[in-house]
Amino acid sequence: MGFILVALFIVLMLIGIPIAFVIGIVALLGIMDIEYIPELTVPIKMLNGLDSFVLLAVPLFILAANLMNSGKISEKLIELSLAIVGPIRGGLAHANILVSMMFAGVSGASQADTAGVGKILIPSMKNKGYDTETAVAVTAASSTVGVVIPPSIPMIIFAGLTNASVGALFLGGIVPGILIGLAMMVFIYFMALKNNYPKFARTELKKLFKLALEAFPALLTPVIIIGGIITGFFTATEAAAVASLYTLLISMFFYKTLKVRDIPKILVDTLGLSSLSLFALAAASALGELMSYYQLGALAQEFFNNNIDAKWLFIIIIIAFFLFVGTFMDAIPAMILFVPVVLPAATMFGIDPIHLGLIVVITLAVGLITPPYGLCLLLAAKIGEISIERSFKAVIPFIGIVVVVLLFIAFFPEVAFYIPKMINPALF
Repeated sequence: MGFILVALFIVLMLIGIPIAFVIGIVALLGIMDIEYIPELTVPIKMLNGLDSFVLLAVPLFILAANLMNSGKISEKLIELSLAIVGPIRGGLAHANILVSMMFAGVSGASQADTAGVGKILIPSMKNKGYDTETAVAVTAASSTVGVVIPPSIPMIIFAGLTNASVGALFLGGIVPGILIGLAMMVFIYFMALKNNYPKFARTELKKLFKLALEAFPALLTPVIIIGGIITGFFTATEAAAVASLYTLLISMFFYKTLKVRDIPKILVDTLGLSSLSLFALAAASALGELMSYYQLGALAQEFFNNNIDAKWLFIIIIIAFFLFVGTFMDAIPAMILFVPVVLPAATMFGIDPIHLGLIVVITLAVGLITPPYGLCLLLAAKIGEISIERSFKAVIPFIGIVVVVLLFIAFFPEVAFYIPKMINPALF
C-alpha cells in the first residue's frame, strides 16, 4: 500500500493538483486503508496541526508584509537602497538585492518581497537597459533571503516542530542571509562590468541622510521584532502582532500612504495567502500520522545507522533531499512531513537542531526559484512577462550562489553562530 500511495502522490502532482490537496487526499486514502484507525483521524489531525499559538505568527507576518507593500514602505526602502548602491556599476540590480535584504527584516515572506519589489524594479531595470531575464532572475533570487534573514516564517515552523529556540534560529539566520545577499551583489558587479549596465550619480550626503530618516521607522521594525524575541519581552507570535500593528501605524500616520478604506482588501489578501500555507500545514499533519503508522522515522534512522557513518555525508544527503523536495513543495508542508523523520538521525550525528534548521530553511529557500514549484520565480516571470524556461536559465547562477553559501554554513556553522553568540550566548 505504501508504494501505491507514493505513486498516487507523484501522479496527482504531475497532473497539476495543488500540493495541499495532494497531501490531504493521500493522507485520507492511506488512513482509510488501515482498519483500526478511523477516518475521523484526518480532520482531527488537521485541526490539531493548526492548534498552535506559534502558528498565528504566519498570517500576522504576511499581514505585516501586505501592509508594507500597500503602504508603499517598500518604495522608501528602494529609494534608500538606490542612494546607497546606485553609484556602483549595475546599481539598480544591487539596489534590488539590498532592498530584499531590508524587506526580509520585516516580513519573513519571500513571495511578498517578489510581488512588492518586483512590480517596481523589474520594469525599472528593463527601462534602464537590463534584459528581462536578468531583471526577473535578480528579483526572484534576491527574494529568497526573505526566509533566511529574520523574521522567517519557515524558521518559526521549524522551531514549533523541534522545540528549538525561535530567537536562536532568527539570530543564526542573520549571517547566512547577509552572505547570500553580498555574494549575489559581487556576481552582479562582474556581470554589470561585462554588460556595461548603468550606474547612477552619487547621492549627496544631505539627501542620503534625508532618505535614511524617511526609511528609519521601517528599518526599525526588525530591531523591534528580533530585540523583543531574544530579550524574552515577547514571543514570536507576539512579535508578529507587534510588527503588523507597528507597520499599520507608520503607514497610516507617519508615511500617510495607507487609508482606512484600504484595510479590508489587505485583510482579504492576507487571509487568501495565509490559507494556502496553513491548509497545506494541516494536511501535512494528517499525512504525518500516516507516516508515523509506517514508522518512517525509525526506518530512516535505521537506514542512516546501517549505511552512513560520516557526518559530512549525512549533511550532503539532507541537502540533496530537501533540494529535491523543494522543487515541488512549499517549505512549510515539506518541513512538517520530513523534519520529524530526519531529526533523530541528525541528533545521532551530533547536529544541533539550530544548525539543522538553518540547513533545511536555506535549502528549501532554493525551491522558491526552481520549477515546477518555484513560486518566487513564477511571480517574477509573470511580472516580467517572460516564460519560466527563460527565467530559469537566468536564475541558475544565483541558485549556485545560494548553494555555495549553504554548503559553507553547513560545514562551518561557527561562522553563522559567531555574531549571535556575542549578542546572546544563552541561546546557544
